[in-house]
Amino acid sequence: MATLDALLSDARAAHRSLARLTGPERTAALESVARSLAAHRDRILAANADDLRLAPDSLGDAMRDRLALTPARLDGVIAAVREVAAMPDPLDEERDLGTRPNGLRVARRRIPLGVVAVIYEARPNVTAESAALTLRSGNAVVLRGGSEALRSNLALAAAVREGLSAAGVDPNAVSFIDDPDRARVTELLQATGRVDLAIPRGGHALMAFVDAHARVPVIRHGAGVCHVYVDRAADLAMAEAITVNAKAQRPGVCNAAETLLVHRDVAAALLPPLGRRLRALGVELRADEASRSILEGAGVPAAAAAPADWDTEFMGLILAVRLVDDLDGALAHIAAHGTEHSAAIVTADGAAGERFLREVTASCVLLNASTRFNDGGELGLGAEIGISTSRMHAFGPMSARELTAEKFVVRGAGQVRGAA
Repeated sequence: MATLDALLSDARAAHRSLARLTGPERTAALESVARSLAAHRDRILAANADDLRLAPDSLGDAMRDRLALTPARLDGVIAAVREVAAMPDPLDEERDLGTRPNGLRVARRRIPLGVVAVIYEARPNVTAESAALTLRSGNAVVLRGGSEALRSNLALAAAVREGLSAAGVDPNAVSFIDDPDRARVTELLQATGRVDLAIPRGGHALMAFVDAHARVPVIRHGAGVCHVYVDRAADLAMAEAITVNAKAQRPGVCNAAETLLVHRDVAAALLPPLGRRLRALGVELRADEASRSILEGAGVPAAAAAPADWDTEFMGLILAVRLVDDLDGALAHIAAHGTEHSAAIVTADGAAGERFLREVTASCVLLNASTRFNDGGELGLGAEIGISTSRMHAFGPMSARELTAEKFVVRGAGQVRGAA
């Protein structure tokens, strides 16, 4: 691998070359990338199989699930690149702000951010999808994945770069750091003037490292302590289906539910059948005293919840359960323990639902739907580079448009500014 200094210089030069491409040229490059990924399918899957085989036992089931790139998941990655190719080009967008009294016409036009660094763990699909989204938005990207997915990421990055070259685009628009030394991450986070934005995707340890070392702008894609609240007016069959999906459909991802809050008035009717269904799926329940009493009274095993459980992203088949007296109690719990990622309410009370949507601060708030829908593809954005939990210009899934800024464009006819 080239030195990081050389890699960043090449990325900056590639970003300037991307600025000269038209929207249709970027589309053609993305289509070429999708073809290249498909052509290298066997090599990518073999590399992923090697990563899984060599992964240490300490990696854990959730991380192994994130690492696994099955044939169906690779098909999904290729489909996501093609969806990005079909997106409207965000750089074509110019927003008219009107004409000033002196005749100046003012607008805002979308522009790329520049060189984006993406630092991530386990999920190799991030390599291809981040490359596609940054290309769509005219940015260069420097990727640094975790050592557990090194072979998968190298195979994916090589296929992406080959696709760019085949389309006549500078392949340095997508770079991958293959040095596993964490010192490279520190250098990347401190490359002021050379990295325009860093996007970390991972757990608490990675986020703490970024917080301690970053000098470049950062948009956090942090932990998902996601909540489902079942209100007094909930349809209980709906509440059961939503909770099971939010927890067990894919428990090792950031938009899976970690805490279930239940209105005290419906707990006795909801918890026994829901608990039995969750237990049949292998979910361990960690409950407060009141909900544990109901569950165990119905023959459903439940452990006593520890204080730390309310703040834990389990990323596995564990669900914390707590009873609340009312909507205020649910809102207070989410404000105290949520990570501003995803929260859902199940209720037939329109006023309660709208209040929840209004008052909960999270990147995605849902009424009568699973937290698993906080995903770029599910929300109609195509692929995503991550789910921002930073309340900056982007909050929630970040697609191509969220990887741009706006500059002012002023059109005049010789106007000059007079003395104040």
